[in-house]
Amino acid sequence: MSLDDLQTDVELAYEDLDDYAFLDRESRQELAMLSAALDADTDELLRRAVHLLFQSTTDTGRLDFHLRGAYDVTYDEYLTGVTYDEMAGAQAPPEPDQDRRYQF
Repeated sequence: MSLDDLQTDVELAYEDLDDYAFLDRESRQELAMLSAALDADTDELLRRAVHLLFQSTTDTGRLDFHLRGAYDVTYDEYLTGVTYDEMAGAQAPPEPDQDRRYQF
């Protein structure tokens, strides 16, 4: 494969992104490049991107920072359904929420 082949594949992938009009031009170009280079489905690449962003945000502590600022809890507190104060006995813990079983 050559540079011309890559250019053609990226252009074809870019043209296939009509359903993704919500993306800006730069994001569409980057998605087209990833799609051509990795020979991957666009929807799968977007799913991977969400997982990667979530993992990165969690690993760096930015998720906890934003959760603490907006909701006064951390991600660990969300997963357990109990705040640190409740764990330490300062408050009575709430009833367990069976709908929240997602574990990171």
